[in-house]
Amino acid sequence: MIKQTARKIRRMYNDRILVGFAGGTADAFALFARLEAKLEQFQGNLNRAAVELAQEWRTDRALRHLEAYLLATDGKATYLLSGTGDVIEPDDGILAVGSGGAYALAAARALLRHTKMSAKQVALEALKIASEICIFTNSEIIVEEL
Repeated sequence: MIKQTARKIRRMYNDRILVGFAGGTADAFALFARLEAKLEQFQGNLNRAAVELAQEWRTDRALRHLEAYLLATDGKATYLLSGTGDVIEPDDGILAVGSGGAYALAAARALLRHTKMSAKQVALEALKIASEICIFTNSEIIVEEL
């Protein structure tokens, strides 16, 4: 399977921002390039870059047909960006996307509430749990930390 070794997370803006995706790989790579340009334009201001990209994504004729979701964090804020113009910042700092996203999100919230695991441990365990439940979520997990 090609998907099993795909890296769905990238470092941007001098390694200060992590961006992951779910959906079409080619579409996500096009969006990565656009987000990186926005980050350069706004000197690494993730909030501003995310809002500008979401607006462009929703209104641009070519971009609005791209099917992917982006998750982005600078360690302080975390955002979910979609082609409908959404820029969602979770109340608890936890986001997940993709076929197993709901499972990973539920597992991460439970682990954070009821264990003393580190963020990295929570992410690994939540993704393992999601991969055991969702047949479309693989167990080849790569964790990046800021």
